[in-house]
Amino acid sequence: MNYQETLDYLYKELPMFQRVGASAFRKDLLSTILLCDHLGNPERKFKSIHVAGTNGKGSSSHSLAAIFQSAGYKTGLYTSPHLKSFTERIRIDGQEISSELVVQFVEENKSFLDDLKPSFFEMTVGMAYWHFVEQKVDIAIVEVGMGGNFDSTNVITPELSLITNIGYDHMQFLGDTLPLIAGEKAGIIKTNIPVVISETHEETKEVFIKKAQQMNAPICFADQKWKAVKIYEEDGKAKYKVENCDSKLNLTNESNWSVETQSTATDVSNRSVETQTTAKNENTFDLTFGLNGNYQRYNLLGILESVAQMRQLGWDLPDESVSEGLKNVIELTGLKGRWQTLSDNPTVICDTGHNEAGFREVLSQLETYTFAKLWLVLGMVQDKDISKVLSMLPKKANYVFCEAKLPRALPADQLAEKALSFGLTGEIVPDINEALAFARKNATEDDLIFVGGSTFVVAEIEEL
Repeated sequence: MNYQETLDYLYKELPMFQRVGASAFRKDLLSTILLCDHLGNPERKFKSIHVAGTNGKGSSSHSLAAIFQSAGYKTGLYTSPHLKSFTERIRIDGQEISSELVVQFVEENKSFLDDLKPSFFEMTVGMAYWHFVEQKVDIAIVEVGMGGNFDSTNVITPELSLITNIGYDHMQFLGDTLPLIAGEKAGIIKTNIPVVISETHEETKEVFIKKAQQMNAPICFADQKWKAVKIYEEDGKAKYKVENCDSKLNLTNESNWSVETQSTATDVSNRSVETQTTAKNENTFDLTFGLNGNYQRYNLLGILESVAQMRQLGWDLPDESVSEGLKNVIELTGLKGRWQTLSDNPTVICDTGHNEAGFREVLSQLETYTFAKLWLVLGMVQDKDISKVLSMLPKKANYVFCEAKLPRALPADQLAEKALSFGLTGEIVPDINEALAFARKNATEDDLIFVGGSTFVVAEIEEL
């Protein structure tokens, strides 16, 4: 088979959750374990960081990968779903797995795959782990697909586990309360392996503490040790003032990261770093983050604490590598669709946020912009309760309802009907790019157009 025939085989023969939904979900690791056994247990042969969470796990994974790349480590990155190309899911030092290697993997294992009939996601996990071992990565950042406990990625024993946050999503699989969802995410916590929680929530804190105690795993809530304030934006990047609040850690000797300036200082490690200001508080420093969404302030805390933990484990992550990685995460890893500006006059922004917590942050950031009218080009999936999201959307905005080209997509006319019950009215233009073109045609230069509602809506934007 050539590459296209190989992809057709994978999409046709292996159930894909992103396309078909619940029928592709399996609440056990048996198929993944059998596939890994067949492949010679690659999951045991590379070092990793495992990243779970409701929102922010993709951004955090890419950011950590960028930091390790900048430090000179050969860095694998496994994420899902892909936006444009299947090969986006598996990267090494920012380079996607080649189509030739995808074909090779399927050719060499097709008979076994035909017999095992794993899900599409289980197969991609096996391919990623195989690729990381074949290419001898120093470390891989592995993003959980859904949940954690029974997620196919959860056969590794990482150096560190990171859980970004807990919110309402995939409730039909993970539970309908935050503690139940947290319990599933906590499934990635391993015996004696440190775990970082990016955000503290009273409803879920004890779930993580209890699980960590059971596994004898050191646990840290990053927002108890770090504070980050977004100061301003420049050239699509965010400038932050960061404070290390835990003087016991004395991490500032290692962590005096900063943005570039005219003057140069030398830290205690005799590494030359460029400093923007000389802060009176030695626990405070500045940095530039290449991801501009205001919600990234939550992810940043978990990323910083993960770096601190990995340093304590012996990984050499110099100040300048952390600064460079965070500043250039998009360029280094190819991350797309996170508060990404597509054009100006009118301003067009897209973002993959798709659940209640994600939309709350999207709407909060939209309020920081000045515009004449707000246009929302929206599409959603049909196997989620979208009522909470619809209830928070502004009634004065102009809506264009669309749908992604996959079976899980909620038809645009049905989305419009549901939206109408919440007082939201607009046009129905099913094709995503035609919907965006309609908004652009009818908007003025002073308007703002937001495109989102689903990762799959953003994925079909042609200019992304």
